[in-house]
Amino acid sequence: MARIAGVELPKQKNVEIAMTYIYGIGRPSAKRICDQARVNLFTKVRDLSEDEVGRLRSIIEKNYKVEGERKSQMTQDIKRLIDIGSYRGLRHKNGLPARGQRTRCNARTRKGPRKTVAGKKKASEKT
Repeated sequence: MARIAGVELPKQKNVEIAMTYIYGIGRPSAKRICDQARVNLFTKVRDLSEDEVGRLRSIIEKNYKVEGERKSQMTQDIKRLIDIGSYRGLRHKNGLPARGQRTRCNARTRKGPRKTVAGKKKASEKT
């Protein structure tokens, strides 16, 4: 049972992949952490000893912001951008893409479902 940073790691996966289930740790970070803890990347989580799990846990707690701490930091950063009135802050506030993507024909993830305009007649309809 490997529980690190409040997340239960899947037992059947390799350590490198299983650590990506922790919010704030990706593949490169997982590889770096395993190297520091002297844990083989291809070891299954169920085969880890308590000592190895303890080493992984201590490195993550010491050197990385993960889970709730990471999410609150991101929220604070976005709130700061909105407060100072930067362009990116305004885009976050209006729910539009903040990194220069086009919005004329895409951006449905940020803008949400299309809003149909009532009463608008089609231009191709001629009597």
